[in-house]
Amino acid sequence: MSETMNTNEDKKPPLNGRRALPSNNSNEEENEVPEMEAFGLIPRGFNPRDYLRVEDIQMFKEPHEINKQQHHTDKYYSPKLIVRRGQPFQIQIDFNRPYKPETDQFWLEYLIGRYPQQNKGTYIPILIGDVLKPGEWGAKITHKENNSVRLSIMSSATCIVGKFRLYVAVWTPFGILRTHRNSATDTYILFNPWCQQDAVYLDDEKEREEYVLNDVGIVFHGNINDIKLRSWSYGQFEENILDACLFLMDKAELELSGRGNPIKICRVASAVINSKDDNGVIAGSWDNTYTYGVAPSAWTGSVDILLEYYSSKQPVRYGQCWVFAGVFNTFLRCLGIPARLITNYASAHDNNANLRLDFFLDDEGKVDTKLTKDSIWNYHCWNEAWMTRPDLPVGFGGWQVVDGTPQETSDGMYRCGPASVQAIKHGHVCFQFDAPFVYAEVNSDIVYSRREKNGTQVIEKIDTTHVGQLIVTKEVGGDGMMEITEDYKFQEGSKEERLALETAVMYGVKKQTTQDIVYQPQTDVDMDFQVQKAVIGSDFKVTITFRNKSRNYYTATTYLSGNIVFYTGVTKNEFKKHSFSAKLAPSSSSAFDVVIKSSEYLSDLLDQASFHFFVTARINETGKILAMQKATVLEIPALRIKTQGEMVAGREMSVTVEFTNPLKQTLENVTLRLEGPGVLRTMKKEFRQIPMNSTLIWEVKCIPKVPGLRKLIASLNCDALRHVYGELNVQIQKP
Repeated sequence: MSETMNTNEDKKPPLNGRRALPSNNSNEEENEVPEMEAFGLIPRGFNPRDYLRVEDIQMFKEPHEINKQQHHTDKYYSPKLIVRRGQPFQIQIDFNRPYKPETDQFWLEYLIGRYPQQNKGTYIPILIGDVLKPGEWGAKITHKENNSVRLSIMSSATCIVGKFRLYVAVWTPFGILRTHRNSATDTYILFNPWCQQDAVYLDDEKEREEYVLNDVGIVFHGNINDIKLRSWSYGQFEENILDACLFLMDKAELELSGRGNPIKICRVASAVINSKDDNGVIAGSWDNTYTYGVAPSAWTGSVDILLEYYSSKQPVRYGQCWVFAGVFNTFLRCLGIPARLITNYASAHDNNANLRLDFFLDDEGKVDTKLTKDSIWNYHCWNEAWMTRPDLPVGFGGWQVVDGTPQETSDGMYRCGPASVQAIKHGHVCFQFDAPFVYAEVNSDIVYSRREKNGTQVIEKIDTTHVGQLIVTKEVGGDGMMEITEDYKFQEGSKEERLALETAVMYGVKKQTTQDIVYQPQTDVDMDFQVQKAVIGSDFKVTITFRNKSRNYYTATTYLSGNIVFYTGVTKNEFKKHSFSAKLAPSSSSAFDVVIKSSEYLSDLLDQASFHFFVTARINETGKILAMQKATVLEIPALRIKTQGEMVAGREMSVTVEFTNPLKQTLENVTLRLEGPGVLRTMKKEFRQIPMNSTLIWEVKCIPKVPGLRKLIASLNCDALRHVYGELNVQIQKP
């Protein structure tokens, strides 16, 4: 006995003058628990075998058994017991003889981490009682038969979320006997949206099925005039994903005692999802070169990313906003926090958070790229997580914005949220965390200004409606789009909207005044332009229309600039310059076409085939300038997925992916990915070349595991063509 004690002494952590115990921030680490804890000297005749002894513990942990069924955890691909907090679960203890309550005394001990302490909730002794109090730790015997005892155990509705170790302790007059360490009895405890006392309680069953249990989702991308969608496999129930998600909290060094609080978990997770400043999960890259990594557009889901990070402990390359949001959504749903992925179209990235994006024009009315620092993202994805906010006044619970994409630092780290959606809508941006930044993303004004020769700044146009004009998420129970713009803002131009803005300004959102700057808009001529929809590789036209409402003849010197942009609105280069003089007759409209040839744009095209057109026109007679900008995305052909034969769980089936090259060039080094949670793990295939107009066919055999409606998701990626997706719903029959 003394020898083992000595080895333990050597392992003692270094002393720290501030705390008696080192910080307990790893779920993975364990302490050694003595199997015999003596009260003093042990008499010679003592034989532990004379006392009640545990022979076996049954956890009822199979997917079809009572615990996982009642706790909605039957989909997790894990052999261990997984339950949700604040709700009773069953175990059975088999002793060496019948249990006699008059003389025998035993209790349960749940431990987490390396330095368990009762007051921190990391050491939980549970005595056997007569009744279970809702939402508090306790245990009672529900059934006794021969040498076995069936227990119902209630966990606290606020307890730590993570993996606990279970010991059964038996009292003897000379000391405590414990069961030995047995990882088969480890118990994962998760958040419980079905439990009213849990901070993440959600009262609608359909919403719980969508926001907690659905393992595939939809990412809306493209832009406001051309909304595109693709599926994303969250895969929160796949093998080892739960452990990978718990590892993220260890990586972020979140104290175990704080892991029952969804606010803290979201805040640290929004930092650890990106690799900036903490070597987190995903390295972002927005420069269209993805050497030594996977292009962001090639991922079809979160599972590969999380598993790679869990094993390598190094950031996975590369991600952009929807990848960060997809992985964050997996993390939240996996732990049991209701979550959804949001897309904000025309999202402002305001570098100095003054609620205005400044676009500076030069003399000719072209945008001055050296002076213009702010950018408008075609779209930006973030997440909403559902929880109460006891740290804020009443009324700010519910959906909270959390964002894992590294944009700006918050308290010194790249993270964002949780920020109450309700607080953003009403302009109460004083409430933590990062509400002013999110408020600016959905509410900034665009100000076009030009510096005259004498140095005065002239504002040519203020656009108050362009930013945040559409905010969407996937509908509950279907693949359609649900608009949630009004969750974030009141009707544009309404009294309530102005009031919310004044409130936000009062709480310190900087709103620069425009009083010192001359602003006289051109009112008697309107200008608009439309971009024709086109498939990648074809020519298309831009049509500019003027409406002269005055009685005067005008001539407008018109300038069109076509730019290839990242979806973040940052320009790569200008591929089209075209100017012409437009004659505008009184009280009439006139239209002018500008043709864009595929040869002008194909060589420089980026990831998402995004263009940004700027049209400026100077009315020569009045000197006034009209300015307008629009983003547009080319149509990218889809992959076709087909299945053959019967689709039955446990039997082999065949899946075929087909793609026809639409470009007037050969595609080189093409990577295909295919995945479907519950049907097949991610598969990859490389093709050296796909000549123009030729079709590639890839056949895959797989054995689906889970019956029911599942989704197959495929992506194709090469340097010349990205963001090519396909998907197929498949109904897997029961065997």
